[in-house]
Amino acid sequence: MNEILLLKTFNQISDAPDAVPRLRSFILELAGRGRIVAQDSNDEPASELLRRIQEEKARLIKTGELRKQKPLPPVGSNESPFQLPPGWQWTRIRQITSDRGQVKPDKEFTYIDVASIDNERGVVANPQIVSPGNAPSRARKDVRTGDVLYSCVRPYLLNIAIIEYDFVPPPIASTAFAVVNGHGLVLAKYLWIVLRSPFMIRCVEERMRGQAYPAINDSDFAMLALPLPPLTEQYRIISKVDELMVVCDRLQAEHNEAERDRARLTAATAHHLSNGAASDTLRKYASFFIAHLPELTLRPYQIPSLRQTILNLAVRGRLVPQDPQEDSAYDLLRQIRAGSISSTPRNGATSDGVSPTHSALATPFPLPQGWAWARFHDIGRLARGKSKHRPRNDPSLFAGGTHPFVQTGDVARSKGRIETFTSKYNDLGLAQSTKWPKGTLCITIAANIADSGILTFDACFPDSLVGFVPAPPIPNARYFEYFIRTTKANLLEFAPATAQKNINLEILNAVWIPLPPLSEQRRIVETVDNLMALCDQLETQLTDVNLGKHALLDSVLRSALNEANEHIS
Repeated sequence: MNEILLLKTFNQISDAPDAVPRLRSFILELAGRGRIVAQDSNDEPASELLRRIQEEKARLIKTGELRKQKPLPPVGSNESPFQLPPGWQWTRIRQITSDRGQVKPDKEFTYIDVASIDNERGVVANPQIVSPGNAPSRARKDVRTGDVLYSCVRPYLLNIAIIEYDFVPPPIASTAFAVVNGHGLVLAKYLWIVLRSPFMIRCVEERMRGQAYPAINDSDFAMLALPLPPLTEQYRIISKVDELMVVCDRLQAEHNEAERDRARLTAATAHHLSNGAASDTLRKYASFFIAHLPELTLRPYQIPSLRQTILNLAVRGRLVPQDPQEDSAYDLLRQIRAGSISSTPRNGATSDGVSPTHSALATPFPLPQGWAWARFHDIGRLARGKSKHRPRNDPSLFAGGTHPFVQTGDVARSKGRIETFTSKYNDLGLAQSTKWPKGTLCITIAANIADSGILTFDACFPDSLVGFVPAPPIPNARYFEYFIRTTKANLLEFAPATAQKNINLEILNAVWIPLPPLSEQRRIVETVDNLMALCDQLETQLTDVNLGKHALLDSVLRSALNEANEHIS
């Protein structure tokens, strides 16, 4: 497969997730199958190369440099994963390579373990210098320049390295490696290519044993079927793989730069939305952001930050325009005070509503004209849930129950609308609790702090949840649920640094809430609802597109393999 065909193929799938890494694996697959360069009938065939390897092994055994190995059976037709090109031959890996055996260190040495391997470059990158007295029990494999180290333990199957130079002091490898020496007749880089190829990984995984740390043992490794090409073709394969990997490096660099450009644009827009001073500028950036959501959001992982940006815009008064003809938030507060809401301080709050513990809590940002800062107890009822009976899971509270009982997990899963409940109280359970009406904003103050959702049914809940019901004329709690999502990180800062983090009602009562005029509040909720629906749609589309790109990638690579087969045969 030539690089022109590769680039033509890649243009169809370059935006697929993990496209370049999968392309690299595909190149290795082609190489190991003999489908990446053309065969030359003038090359010495692999059968002759195998004979020369056996002669070299016999010579080394005679001189005592190599231990005699047990004869290995030939590779049967039922064991070969695919058909090889002319001039190639299936062999057992230990028919054509050798292990140098084990050594006992008696002086300082360079120790190589699986963590020492840079698996992308295929080299030893971080060895340790160790004295004999501190030698790990696994440091016993003799290693020399030109050897290939193959990690036999999952998940390190790609931790394969070529010993490219003489280490000082001399190296010793962990017994987690198989040492593979091709005697100069099976090139180290070719072995590295084949051992990293997808078909070889599958073969090894099928032979692994063990539960906690699955591994392939020496005897099973020796029996692995390995495709052996002529020596001169090995050189051509290595050269072509190196050439194509350079192309992959360039493609990856271009892809990374495009991702960085998109991320910088998104970050810059979000920065201006959060930090701009002039309202006209803010409106311009907000309009740009909303109009270009699909272009700014091309990955599913970007959706949560997109939702958060929309909510930040909403509670800062930057999502919809203000109308100076509308009543202000101060008018709304006056209407609430004229109603039935008590002005009596609660839970340690002072008469102005500021908690003495958190009185230094400043208002976070400037408000648009017509808005006002308020606290929960200024605009409605805020109280903890109730579950007095101990133990709380007493079956007598639930037998034959008909009253939904919501817990923190239901809120955490709600995505803003609580539609599930953990269990149901009976009348006895209800008597020791409190039922909150449909439309109540629930906020968790233990476990998952400041998760929020609105009840879609009447329900009870324990004191690990706080309920908020807005006062008339505020029609519902949806704006305030959106607000809680924006301030969750700040609420977490108030949680004690204990194993079970929690906040309390006092902290929630000290939180400043940016309160818009009632009409604008309705417009904000409507706009946020629409944009959140768009985010849901984008997330679904991006997920479907990514799945489609995966499928297209598989199809294109299969097609490319078939084209390469036809081209070479």
